[in-house]
Amino acid sequence: MTLDLYIARRFLGSFLRVFGVFFGVLTLIDLIEQIRKFGQSGIGLGEALVLAVLNVPQNLYLILPLIMVLAGIALFLGLAKSSELVVVRAAGRSGLRFLVSPVVTALAIGLFAVMVLNPLVAAMSKEYDQRAAARVAAERGTAAVLSLSAEGLWLRQGDATGQTVIHAARISPEGTELGGVSFHLFSPEGRILGRIEAEGARLEPGQWLLDGAKQWDLTAGNPEAAAMTPSGPLTVTTDLTPEQLVEKLGSPVAVAFWDLTAQAQALERAGFSAKAYRLSYQMELALPLLMAAMVLLAAGFTMRHARFGQTGQMVLFALIGGFVIFFLRSFAEVLGENGQIPILIAAWSPPVAAALLALSLLLHLEDG
Repeated sequence: MTLDLYIARRFLGSFLRVFGVFFGVLTLIDLIEQIRKFGQSGIGLGEALVLAVLNVPQNLYLILPLIMVLAGIALFLGLAKSSELVVVRAAGRSGLRFLVSPVVTALAIGLFAVMVLNPLVAAMSKEYDQRAAARVAAERGTAAVLSLSAEGLWLRQGDATGQTVIHAARISPEGTELGGVSFHLFSPEGRILGRIEAEGARLEPGQWLLDGAKQWDLTAGNPEAAAMTPSGPLTVTTDLTPEQLVEKLGSPVAVAFWDLTAQAQALERAGFSAKAYRLSYQMELALPLLMAAMVLLAAGFTMRHARFGQTGQMVLFALIGGFVIFFLRSFAEVLGENGQIPILIAAWSPPVAAALLALSLLLHLEDG
């Protein structure tokens, strides 16, 4: 137990050092990018640094598997250089038994990343988006700071009473206000019932509050003659929230792990495809296994005595293997999002395959 705790502490220290180096380098790079991006608006160094610190964790979270394989390489090279691996083997402990401690530590780091770090990264990404949107609005002198395309935003919501297709020219960063908005009302059978044009729409609990609205009843014989302009604000019921509306516009990476399932269900109720969110949920569940597989991969190439030589070549092989697994995981994610392979296969096949291949390599080196 004492040896296991010692190895776990050494491995955790290696991971934190590699993580800190990457965080520092990426922060400096992103700081330069923020200054370049918002330099014309007179952004200060302090504000640019805040934006960089808020933006870097999202990118850092995506490369956690690569950080893990680098931490594993650093651990095993350090143990080999100090001859501690030789001492452990001389004490009668096999290489596979020795790997239990770093693998368990990698699993624990993966669980911590999914349950704690992921929601933190999502919150920081949202804060960065809001600050960056406010900076863009101040620079351009307009409140329409989030325009999806030249055609604007399309959104659909639905319940037992029917579907509503919403088109808006712009949306606020908070997801609470739409501008230049049209509501197209459909029956549950898909028959169009009416249309509403409004200057703006504000999202309130359980409803859209429309200003400057004009309504057409498309079931009437003469819809134009039956058009009406309410004297006050017009309301349209909805089950959407501002958080859901903003998250629909972005990547599932910006959605906290604990909210992925609820977000996917809300999207499906509104008529959207939630495949990307369900795939992201499964990939987060598979992340601890992928982290453990990266440690096994690093051990397969670098858990050897330094006097055997070819250390640089083995490190290179471990790095190439880590990048290949990372690429295959990203490739499988794309295939899963496009529906070309099932979600479970896209999420779980890369870490499972990596773990099995790494174990095969270790068994060959230990007993082959």
